[in-house]
Amino acid sequence: MDKLKIQVEVAYALPEQQKIIPLAVVEGTTAYEAVQMSGIGHFFPQIELESAKMGIFGKAVPDPKSHALREGDRVEIYRPLKIDPKQARLNRAKKS
Repeated sequence: MDKLKIQVEVAYALPEQQKIIPLAVVEGTTAYEAVQMSGIGHFFPQIELESAKMGIFGKAVPDPKSHALREGDRVEIYRPLKIDPKQARLNRAKKS
């Protein structure tokens, strides 16, 4: 019997550009596998898939290689922070 297919999305965004790629994957596909299957790296070659942080609808996934997706999930690939949020707040407070 064929495995059930589920619908998911893979998303990545830069300040000036975003891409959301819909996919049909077999049940049990991990977040990391879906990102690989999406081909999003062709649009954004700067993404380092092995080390990229990922999440599902804004909630970080500690281990994308073992996190199985569910119907309707959107895997988001996060960009590295340019500055620590605490440091950014401190810098803004110093300016005021």
